[in-house]
Amino acid sequence: MEEILIEEYNYPLPDERIAKYPLAERDQSKLLVYRDGQVSEDCFYNVGEYLPIGSLLIYNNTRVIQARLEFHKTTATQPYTTSTPPLHNTLGARIEVFCLEPLEPHDYQLSLGSTDGCTWKCMIGNAKKWKLGALSLPVVLPSGEEVTLFAEKGEQTGNTFAVHFSWSPTAQRSNSVAVQQCNGLNISFAEILDAVGELPIPPYLNRKTEESDKTTYQTVYSRIKGSVAAPTAGLHFTDKVLNGLRARGVQTAEVTLHVGAGTFQPVKVADANQHTMHTEIIAVPKATIQTIISNLEHIVAVGTTSMRTLESLYFLGEKLCIGDRIPDSGDSTLSVSQFEPYEKEYTLSTREALQAIVDYLDSTKQDVLHAETQIMIKPGYQFRVVDQLITNFHQPKSTLLLLVSAFVGGDWHTIYDYALSHDFRFLSYGDSSILTRSK
Repeated sequence: MEEILIEEYNYPLPDERIAKYPLAERDQSKLLVYRDGQVSEDCFYNVGEYLPIGSLLIYNNTRVIQARLEFHKTTATQPYTTSTPPLHNTLGARIEVFCLEPLEPHDYQLSLGSTDGCTWKCMIGNAKKWKLGALSLPVVLPSGEEVTLFAEKGEQTGNTFAVHFSWSPTAQRSNSVAVQQCNGLNISFAEILDAVGELPIPPYLNRKTEESDKTTYQTVYSRIKGSVAAPTAGLHFTDKVLNGLRARGVQTAEVTLHVGAGTFQPVKVADANQHTMHTEIIAVPKATIQTIISNLEHIVAVGTTSMRTLESLYFLGEKLCIGDRIPDSGDSTLSVSQFEPYEKEYTLSTREALQAIVDYLDSTKQDVLHAETQIMIKPGYQFRVVDQLITNFHQPKSTLLLLVSAFVGGDWHTIYDYALSHDFRFLSYGDSSILTRSK
């Protein structure tokens, strides 16, 4: 595989060009327009003028969860019992638990909806201070009900840990594990996170999460909880913009990709091919796939997460078409590996690949395709689905910049030079661009 030197995808990004806060009116951001090698600019509110009538715009409906939990080690003044909650007289070391993705149950909705405990893959800040036993955190719900959240550290894999969560008005200690006493408790893990978790804004903002971020760091169409980072290309949309697009004859559809913490990670190896992409879970309704099949002439992806989801569909369909199918139960092992698009010649048309998914869902009586993708879109990639991309301006030496380069070729330099010299704001809360692929 030909070497991709990540240093060639570097550019100077002064801190003052990183947007630390969003604009007061999200659809008033600047819009860079790229088509046929030419660059111009407009206001995002006018994005519909650059979408052909009959386009299908597809966005990621994921919603960011308040995934950061702050615990403190404590000194108990009395032991845990089944009837008496722990009392503490000393706050010890701060330990941050960052929930990345569910392990048990593995499904996001089942895990967030669980009322009797769940286990998540987590990063742990100050993990060395957490040696044995469960951590506890008092939680006051909007209803006024008070519960205690318990976290029990499990197996370590790389820089992450399995952490088991349980919660209850009363708890006991059994073999150093906090055991929930049900007592008719009907509180979900999602409610716990909403009450006591912190929204994980990107680290490059270099500030603490503020109350306003709970609104501004969500897209107006977000509804499926699970991401630990926002699909930020969608932050510019308002209901007014979306209604205007539909009035112009632009159709819309949605997919789900829960964005992981890997979106924050720059490439740290000289050859980008040596960088390991995080696996992300996607969910695509059959109705969306059918709509894509009917509108293949012009597909618009809102953000790189939608792009990765849509392009992954081709390879998932190809597997199903050639008989490399998963069990009829819909096992989540249906997946796209990092370099799968580059490992052989693919001859199926996009329509054939997508129809294979629809046929599979029909045969298994499913309405939604659930799968995993690790796809790496880099220079040399052949696009099968997406014709236009709406996206923000990404970090230097990132896989997202590689994706943009794959889409527009060497013109990414022209695009980013223009943005830097014309006062565009960068990264999550920054300005937007609409890029058209040459065919």
